[in-house]
Amino acid sequence: MNNNVINKGSDNIRILSAAMVEKAKSGHPGGAMGGADFVNVLFSEFLNFDPSDGTWINRDRFFLDPGHMSPMLYSILAFYGHYTMDELANFRQWGSPTPGHPEVDAARGVENTSGPLGQGHTFAIGAAIAEKFLVEKFGDWMSHKIYTFISDGGVQEEISQGAGRIAGNLGLNNLIMFYDSNDIQLSTTVKEVTSEDTAKKYESWGWKVLEIAGNDPDAIRGALKEANAETEKPVLIIGKTIMGKGAVDAQGNSFEGKTSTHGQPLSAAGASFEKTIENLGGNPDNPFTIFPEVKEWLDGIIKEKTAAAAAKKAEQAAWAKANPALAAKLDQFFSGKLPEIDWKGITQKSGVATRAASASVLGILAENVENMIVSSADLSNSDKTDGFLNKTRAITRDDFGGAFLQSGVCELTMAAICNGLALHGGIIPACGTFFVFSDYIKPALRTAALMELQVIYVWTHDAFRVGEDGPTHQPVEHEAQLRLMEQLQNHSHKNSTLVLRPADAQETTVAWKMALENTSTPTALILSRQNITELPAASGDRAAEAFNAEKGAYIVAEAGGSPDVVLVASGSEVSTLVAGAALLKEKKGLKVQIVSAPSEGLFRNQDAAYQEKVLPSGVPTFGMTAGLPVTLQGLVGTKGKVFGLNSFGFSAPAGVLDEKLGYTAENVYNQVLEFLG
Repeated sequence: MNNNVINKGSDNIRILSAAMVEKAKSGHPGGAMGGADFVNVLFSEFLNFDPSDGTWINRDRFFLDPGHMSPMLYSILAFYGHYTMDELANFRQWGSPTPGHPEVDAARGVENTSGPLGQGHTFAIGAAIAEKFLVEKFGDWMSHKIYTFISDGGVQEEISQGAGRIAGNLGLNNLIMFYDSNDIQLSTTVKEVTSEDTAKKYESWGWKVLEIAGNDPDAIRGALKEANAETEKPVLIIGKTIMGKGAVDAQGNSFEGKTSTHGQPLSAAGASFEKTIENLGGNPDNPFTIFPEVKEWLDGIIKEKTAAAAAKKAEQAAWAKANPALAAKLDQFFSGKLPEIDWKGITQKSGVATRAASASVLGILAENVENMIVSSADLSNSDKTDGFLNKTRAITRDDFGGAFLQSGVCELTMAAICNGLALHGGIIPACGTFFVFSDYIKPALRTAALMELQVIYVWTHDAFRVGEDGPTHQPVEHEAQLRLMEQLQNHSHKNSTLVLRPADAQETTVAWKMALENTSTPTALILSRQNITELPAASGDRAAEAFNAEKGAYIVAEAGGSPDVVLVASGSEVSTLVAGAALLKEKKGLKVQIVSAPSEGLFRNQDAAYQEKVLPSGVPTFGMTAGLPVTLQGLVGTKGKVFGLNSFGFSAPAGVLDEKLGYTAENVYNQVLEFLG
């Protein structure tokens, strides 16, 4: 390989990266300039992809962890026709496809949204698990590599510990990670914040570690060859790179390795933008260009990659012809379509905890949804995701035919891996833990919502009724936070997250149906630890009536005429309202309408007439929640009243807490009478 043109291409990436930030007057040029050599060698010589078909399912994937290095990513993708020079010049501007941090767009080669450090490389681990899982089902023809790029900040983020441990434990030899080790951080140097031996740390987790000069194309090439030959372990390539490589000051003196070039334009950092562009062989008056010799070189590479992809696609077509049933299954996996599931035929025991009802559904899904992978943060026997595990087996380094990932205690890592499973495609991921520990997961939930990924969260032990475990384990403010997420719109102008808190076992079946059918956002299932009395059914068929939950909120019990009051709740509080309504009818003759509202966001998407029928605006409305009162404020309206918690929980048996905190039929009766005056 002629390193002259390789180096010319890398300098071209440096020029484009520096120019993008300079024109925007905002961004991070230094890291992009230092990492240019690696991405240039990777994309030109190792990464298998089709420049004309960014969503080809059998492509190698490249996951960028440090999203602030987006200029480097956009530049290398511009080499292969995914971005124009005008789009690069419009970096960080309104409506531009080149935002400050990359947003997932596989058609353009952007495999993941990145920005929160540590998540991007963890997505890659999820994708590597997905690749192993799919190869096990469909054959070696589908094998491909997962590459990821991490920075000093990503290595330092706590999520990297869980990610490194899981990848090493599973022996993900299809995963290759480049660590851009330039010893510079945004506001300081690496040596001022850590003295750890990164190589030994990853080796202790079971990774193979290679250390190279990260700006030397021969060293990069050699390391990638060795990494691709590895058969037992994930590979970490530690590349010692130079922050702001090629930067000079106004006198032409080197300005490389400076902290100041990390997070601001070169001119603001103390370097000279014009002299730097000249030093790299470019024209400061027209930096947004691909050198002619680089363009000629790229034209040849693009032809080679397109031909290689065509050959791989032909191999897949031959396989599909010989294996029509498997080919149909593969198409179904990647289309997002579900197999036929008899949701109405699922039977549930009456009066069980919704976590137990969830386990019953998961057992059926394990036998019917072959591309579903479920994980739990060392709580499967408590969050009842073992309902799935009992019908499949755990994924191990020697067996990727299972469908349950034992994550260990690392909720954020687990959730980010689920994002990676979804980003890869062909997989429906779900993960479980206690609802109070959703706090650990929310950064990954947020990126899942941004990327519009189908990831399902199974959050159990949904309220203070966790009881004796005390306030550290009792969620109070958590549902209110999620209901706010429901109000956010995503790029498709849909609710960014579907949040479902079913009121009994029958509603839990429906909630799972909704989660499986919701392919464009994450879904949160909030489930009880304690048993819940099954809700009444006017028709006598509670299982059938529970499907009304698909509208987000529905009438559980009619008032028998124009209601005097409407009672609304989600989860276990609905059955408490039912018991309280019986007292209101018996003692005061009140006509009470009872509403179960598992999803306010979904309910507000219904037509106005339906919303008015369920929650009539002229009728006093009372809500009860085991969380903050604001959780239901949007449903009861400004003139309504919500009974909720205004403190953390307490350590005591669940029944005692219900009594002490006022979650009883008698208190519903008293609260409603006080509300009605």
